[in-house]
Amino acid sequence: MPLLSRRNALIALTTPSSLVAHSGTLVADPSLAAVVERAVRPLLARHRVTGMAVAITDGERAHYVNFGRLSKARNAPRVTQDTLFELGSVSKTITATLACHAEVLGKLALGDHPSRFLPALRGAPIDSATLLHLGTYTAGGLPLQFPDDIADERGMLDYFRQWQPRAAPGTMRRYSNPSIGLLGRVAAIAMGGDYTELVERSLLPSLGLADTRIRVPATEIGRYAWGYDRHDQPVRVNPGVLDAETYGVKASAADVLRFVDLNLRPQRIAADASLREAIERTHLGHMAVGDIVQGLGWEQLPYPVALDRLLAGNSDEMIYTDRPTRAIVPPRVASGPTLYGKTGSTNGFGAYVAFVPARGVGIVMLANKNFPIADRVTAAHAVLRHLAP
Repeated sequence: MPLLSRRNALIALTTPSSLVAHSGTLVADPSLAAVVERAVRPLLARHRVTGMAVAITDGERAHYVNFGRLSKARNAPRVTQDTLFELGSVSKTITATLACHAEVLGKLALGDHPSRFLPALRGAPIDSATLLHLGTYTAGGLPLQFPDDIADERGMLDYFRQWQPRAAPGTMRRYSNPSIGLLGRVAAIAMGGDYTELVERSLLPSLGLADTRIRVPATEIGRYAWGYDRHDQPVRVNPGVLDAETYGVKASAADVLRFVDLNLRPQRIAADASLREAIERTHLGHMAVGDIVQGLGWEQLPYPVALDRLLAGNSDEMIYTDRPTRAIVPPRVASGPTLYGKTGSTNGFGAYVAFVPARGVGIVMLANKNFPIADRVTAAHAVLRHLAP
């Protein structure tokens, strides 16, 4: 199937003999639709989720199951595979792809230190870390978020200059937006541009992701779902320092599934070998952290994976606590079947993306409610077991 034919694949399946209507959307496989229904429908009721788009690839075709509406407003449009959702930290996989592309092009090396591109950081403790440490959250204990008073570029640089590590680089993982956000900023500088401009005008179009963006244009606002916070109030993501690099991407489920397809089969990027290699480099394992292997953007577990092990790999402990880390030298692709995954959340949205290249399957779950990660992972696990037992 050509790189940009995923939308056409859905159209090609719209015949009475090969397509059934389900939850307001077209799905190619009734048995798969039933599995998704059983896994997802109870979560929507339990957590009062207004809308969710589920997109699945079985290696050959795209399957879509959509639930609910874009907002709680009366007569709001129904969710489709083209509804725009906030991806939260799934955005980090785009940052990783940009950084790996810069590395393939010789613009940076993951062994570089930040001050090569941000001289203001020369001599600061953060400069003991490499770009690889920043991308794998192992710089020494950077926090999950910047302090609330960090509001601009100057404040960001001041913060990094005064930050003090709790561990040597590469020995401890602490999940951190400032960490991988700094990698994204450095990668953009290395590529000679602004991060948002480079991603929106170069990287995403080159990957054929026409329905993924950081800034939603006014002409597309009608497709942009409203998120709902824990008080069920409508919200959308707020701007912040390094937000584009860490949690700022918005996309449709169909487009995220296209990105999954490229990760399943990078060889489909026939026109640009450097982008193909960049995708492949995001699959390298760099740090062992308990049961998971941390790559750039994606986190890895051997497949098949028991549900309890998958839940542990996406637990609060993995997000909020310091974890001892062992470097994988040289970095390598896993020798056996592997699940690559990433969760993402903003105040009003929740996402989970997972795929298994050896089985050619993947799933995208996008919701306009930040409901518990454990429930997202459990539902996705059920669907993947159906696709690749």
